Amino acid sequence: MPFNPRILILTASYGNGHIQASKALQQQFFKQGIEQVKIVNLMKEGHPWIYSITSSLISKSTKSSKLGLDYYGWSYYLTRETKETALFQKSMTYLGQKKLRELIQKERPDVVVNTFPFGAAPIVCSAMGVKNFTVLTDYALHATWLHPKVDRYYVATEDLKQQIIFKGYNKDCIEVSGIPLKQEFAAASIRAQSQSLRKKIILIMATESGVTSYLDEMLDSLLLLEDCQLVVICGHNEKLKDRLEADFAAYPGITILGFVDNVHEWMSRAMCIVTKAGGLTLTEAIALRLPVFVYKPNGGQEKENALYLSRLGVASIAYKMEDFYINIEQFIRHPTKSEEMRARMASLQRHHAAAHIVNDMMMVLDNPIMSALI
Repeated sequence: MPFNPRILILTASYGNGHIQASKALQQQFFKQGIEQVKIVNLMKEGHPWIYSITSSLISKSTKSSKLGLDYYGWSYYLTRETKETALFQKSMTYLGQKKLRELIQKERPDVVVNTFPFGAAPIVCSAMGVKNFTVLTDYALHATWLHPKVDRYYVATEDLKQQIIFKGYNKDCIEVSGIPLKQEFAAASIRAQSQSLRKKIILIMATESGVTSYLDEMLDSLLLLEDCQLVVICGHNEKLKDRLEADFAAYPGITILGFVDNVHEWMSRAMCIVTKAGGLTLTEAIALRLPVFVYKPNGGQEKENALYLSRLGVASIAYKMEDFYINIEQFIRHPTKSEEMRARMASLQRHHAAAHIVNDMMMVLDNPIMSALI
């Protein structure tokens, strides 16, 4: 009888990226006939009241960072090299242990997968004899991801692998897989690469609350560009969508959207994207070879993600609106810039990361299951 393991994926909705990575892995497990896969938002289910408070604090930090009070960013850099002083992380580890033990006893998983740095997972899994894998969802390393009892790490780049090795971890326990994306992006990638010339669509992701402090100024400046269509995705922020529709009703060059379930299609049509620098969004852009522009990245992993990709020449960062406009204007005026950025993105692509991760997990579990149907 073929081995059909039980999989428990632990995640958190502090930002949407961890959830999307979890769903991409679940989708791939299902595709390979592994049916018992459960995603759990550990803090939300185990401690909803504390989860609500911490979510609010992080959201407020995002807004206050635009005013120079970036306490989340300060905390990130204070604890980047060691998590011993991270009170928040210690609290998360302690609070998550009881809920995780209960989950493992109930679900009886063969493996627990982290897409969020829960310190509780390796501690509890090791004590209960359950394999524990961690999928890093950023391009920058933080100490909270690391624990000596993690059985295997899956990382986006060779640079990240070398950083973890430098910290004293065994190279054989670190797999360069890429960050997992949902299968829709693989199909969109094929369509995008088949296009000889993309439309002059500038896609603007306005799903984060902090963007409202500068979004109107940004749109006013981008309207000065000739022959460009601005597409703004507001997500679930209906209040922002309604306001923008009213304020820019007279401008046919702006399309305002709320929540969409086909972001991959909009990205495949665009010539560039303006977005925050979350690991998943950047990976989606790389998959579609879509040049990235970041304005005032939030301190912490988003800023480090942006800086990393900026050094590789596939993302542009600006901290002043004048510089932001110049960067995009130059990009549009000189088509070779787009070609160069897209060529560099091709070298960063890790196609079928989810399949890579799932196949490797099955191999680690000593399972003869057939390779993924890619």
